[in-house]
Amino acid sequence: MDREAKLKEYLCNEENKGLLEPVIDEFIFLEEKLTYLKTLPFIQVNKNNPGKQRATPAAKQYKELLQQYTNILKVLQRYDKNNENQEESPLRKWVNQHIK
Repeated sequence: MDREAKLKEYLCNEENKGLLEPVIDEFIFLEEKLTYLKTLPFIQVNKNNPGKQRATPAAKQYKELLQQYTNILKVLQRYDKNNENQEESPLRKWVNQHIK
């Protein structure tokens, strides 16, 4: 079973399947891109002055994609169908009490 199928089996149920499948696809895409970017150099050193270094475009792209990946991971963690007893956050409890 590949990573995508495992994630969909673990996270998706009939209620959220349509919502989560595109998010999982994007998550897998970002994983693949991040893995590729890790193979590229992140720092470029000046040949004349080794003390001068700068980040490569790969490093900048890695940083941006990692932020997106982390955000998607946080979203997916909320949809763990196997952990139905997740505790509600204190902020959400407070908001729900004051809305009613």
